Amino acid sequence: MRFVLYLLMMIAVALSVGFGLSYYALTDGRLFGAVQVGPWTAWPDVGVTAPNPYTRSLLSRQAMLQLGQSEGLRFTASVDGDDQPLTRACSYRIKGMTPLATAWTLVALDDEGRNIAAPDSDQAIRSSGIARRNDGSLEIGVGTTLMPGNWLELTGAGPFTLVLTLYDTAVFSGFSSDVSMPTVIAEQCS
Repeated sequence: MRFVLYLLMMIAVALSVGFGLSYYALTDGRLFGAVQVGPWTAWPDVGVTAPNPYTRSLLSRQAMLQLGQSEGLRFTASVDGDDQPLTRACSYRIKGMTPLATAWTLVALDDEGRNIAAPDSDQAIRSSGIARRNDGSLEIGVGTTLMPGNWLELTGAGPFTLVLTLYDTAVFSGFSSDVSMPTVIAEQCS
């Protein structure tokens, strides 16, 4: 009787761990196929011809047109540098350097993937249209209140995600930990 009880407990634990890890891999999966650089997350296998199973689950879950491996790479950030969720009730500064790329864009999306830039403003910040500092670094304000300098004006309320897309980049060809990504700094909240 004890043997049957232990066997049932082992089967229950194995099923719980197996289904739990499968659920995590299919819903989040950052431990398996993603690369984290500060608050930014990227899936470098998205554009390859035979992506790993976790990247395939991300692609089927998002159902979005993705860039090919030679076309670019998309980084997303849904938290700031202090691991606090991004919300439109706060304003943020994005400071630092971007990895080497021919061009890049920065957009803000809501939970449903819609662009939340103000209707009468630019829908994205582009690398060709920003003022940089003397050392080549960038500083971009993101929020619903007016900010000096480069500014991505948002509208509405609620959480959001920043999407930085690098075009024609070789960031993860021989990935090293010295990839420099800009930091996301929370400034003031209302």
